[in-house]
Amino acid sequence: MAELRSHPVPRIAAAFGDLTDPRTGPALRHPLLDVLTIALCAIIGGEETWIGVKEWAGIREEVLTAWLGLTHGIPSHDTFGRVFARIDPIQVEAGFLRWTQDALPDRPVADVLAIDGKTVRRSGNARVGQSPLHLVSAFAGAQRLVLGQEAVADKSNEITAIPLLLERLVLRDQVVTIDAMGCQRSLAAQIVDQGGDYVLALKDNQSTMLEDVIDGFAMADRTADPGRVTTTTIEKGHGRREHRCCDVLADPDFIAWLDPDRQWPGLQSVVRVTATRIPGEATPESGTIAVRHYLSSLPPDAVRLNRVIRSHWAVENGLHWVLAMTYREDESLVRVGYGQQNLAVLRKLTLNLVRHAPDRGKRRLAIQRKRAGWSMDVLYSILGIS
Repeated sequence: MAELRSHPVPRIAAAFGDLTDPRTGPALRHPLLDVLTIALCAIIGGEETWIGVKEWAGIREEVLTAWLGLTHGIPSHDTFGRVFARIDPIQVEAGFLRWTQDALPDRPVADVLAIDGKTVRRSGNARVGQSPLHLVSAFAGAQRLVLGQEAVADKSNEITAIPLLLERLVLRDQVVTIDAMGCQRSLAAQIVDQGGDYVLALKDNQSTMLEDVIDGFAMADRTADPGRVTTTTIEKGHGRREHRCCDVLADPDFIAWLDPDRQWPGLQSVVRVTATRIPGEATPESGTIAVRHYLSSLPPDAVRLNRVIRSHWAVENGLHWVLAMTYREDESLVRVGYGQQNLAVLRKLTLNLVRHAPDRGKRRLAIQRKRAGWSMDVLYSILGIS
């Protein structure tokens, strides 16, 4: 514990101090927390490969030695690769969660947690039958923070990973949104049991329920359904307009007919969103129409439900796009052991740190990362070191 108390980055010691070092004997020349600290700092500073991490540290060797001690100098890139390939990813993800929850500001009631998956495209190797790594992440849209990740087991799918991710999250008073893959009764029950609400996209994987919902809205379109509420919004951007009509059915008799055995815990509202995208100055008649349906435990507030459904897509722009374009995640060729999974945790942790850097201002993420790579003072500020 004395080593952890004296570590120059208290946050790293508090979050990752209990990591089990997979190395034994002579391989322990470089303390595990030092290896982790250097990797984290280099990735904050814009590096994406173990070779890049080693080269960044080599340029900063004098200041890193004064800061961390580094009795045996800078680890080689092979050392970084071997260590992260062997560290237990469950322990690394637990450390990430501790760090994030400690730094997370008080969330407002009914914040939205978007659950979605992304494949690290070049992390597989077809020649040896290795599938690309697929990760399910939780993203808090209001705070623009990644709250956790769970790897999808080989030859499995997101349905097995999502429950494990949800178990580690605080869901009380939160609204969880999941795409069609997660539209499962067991997940709805888990979210409600953990004190949250859900909005689940309904598609062909629940074909019978989807047909009944479509029939219910068709009936409501022909009659004055007293349990139906509607809101319409118009948004402009990217050279187009989007008209969104959000219809909600919540009549108790309809819900009872739709789910007579109450297999969907907490189900209160059924939602239909009709989105018409109109390019340029074209007329609405020439627009592209998309209709989507959802099941929700929220009360029938069309304005709120429309906002929640719309906010789910922040995970695409605020997380997946950033990982692909700013962190070049899809170009990563790390394929040994748990290396790619642990590297993905470091990317998400640094994304949280860089995005909420005290002196970031209006700088783009890529520029802020470069500044951290150029200046140790900027790096220390991002890590919360005075």
